[in-house]
Amino acid sequence: MNDSLRELLNFIAAQDGIADKSQLMRLVVDKFHLTKDRSVFYCAEFAIRFSSSVGRNFGNTVLSLSCLQKYDDRPFIVCLVTPETNYCMLGNTTFLKKISHSSHELRENNIKGSFNGSDIVKEFEGIENSSSNIGRLFDIHAEIGFDGNLPRLVEATNNISPTGAKFVIAERSLDVILEAPRRAIQFQKSGDCVALKAELDSKVSKFKNEILLAALIDNVKVRGSVIEYLIAGEDEQLRQQLIAALKAGNRGIPQLHSANALGDYQRRFDAFDTETDVKTKIMILQSNPKAYNLDKMLGFLADDRSVFMFYFVGVDPGKIVNTVLVSMFQEKLLRSTIVLRHWAGRNSRGVTQFEGKTIDELITTPESNVDERLSVDFLRTIIAL
Repeated sequence: MNDSLRELLNFIAAQDGIADKSQLMRLVVDKFHLTKDRSVFYCAEFAIRFSSSVGRNFGNTVLSLSCLQKYDDRPFIVCLVTPETNYCMLGNTTFLKKISHSSHELRENNIKGSFNGSDIVKEFEGIENSSSNIGRLFDIHAEIGFDGNLPRLVEATNNISPTGAKFVIAERSLDVILEAPRRAIQFQKSGDCVALKAELDSKVSKFKNEILLAALIDNVKVRGSVIEYLIAGEDEQLRQQLIAALKAGNRGIPQLHSANALGDYQRRFDAFDTETDVKTKIMILQSNPKAYNLDKMLGFLADDRSVFMFYFVGVDPGKIVNTVLVSMFQEKLLRSTIVLRHWAGRNSRGVTQFEGKTIDELITTPESNVDERLSVDFLRTIIAL
């Protein structure tokens, strides 16, 4: 959580009992020099909307979805003023159950409708939506963003059939999936694992200067996509266009379309078929990187040659800190995997994220150990979703 946001939340808490939405709004706007956009007040670090109610629950209309879209890239605080307490919660799209008003025309290409206070979740994946958890929750939202939430909101609001399909596990595939941790252990002990890391390390070395330029990009999604393409992209002409744009001060960066694959880098060995997802970690920034789609992961692991790895690249201003290649089942990584199952649509088991601090630790002090029993228990839990 940045200092401005922490100061805002502390200031609002100190005004508990003010019982006057307009008065609190004026105090906050003056203290933090916020700009007004209709009912929203904002700065570069956050946006805030004030509401009032006699109690913790409120059904008032909060904002239109089209307006929220403008501020969904920063913490969007909904401050509820009650007679005794001022409650703050996140109203970003990740924390909306649906869109309520005038939303019958809502589509992915037609942003319509507004949401109520009752449409904001009180708890997300076991985390209370309250002031004390706003930093943690926004780290989760930042990797999903507006575009990632829009299909889910369309489905939840208008009962439109979602795209994609939940992976159905055939009886013969179950044992193959549950043997994936053992395959990962065998792969890590092989020369193939050494060869895979050497290949990826050579890409990082070759494009080191361009990676450091890309690390300066503010937009977390664009930054990650560019660095991942430099390392694992297959279209050399597109890579050269990226390099030219980076050398021109990050101007004119071409659009990178996701291949919708599980990993960024595919490599077939004599005994293993590997998918490796490349992830960049800016060491001085807090973030919860996306991990994987659970159904795609299970579909891949249903092959008896499959091994799914992560290649983390740690970057500090002006230098590459380290690179590390680890299994998806690496013990620390597995324990820090956040499963976003309630967020997913009907036709999905959900997606996952990693807690960023664990990736920092692995980059600083690499560990490759896999707890087979823990990993199998994780897979059984995911399969049952």
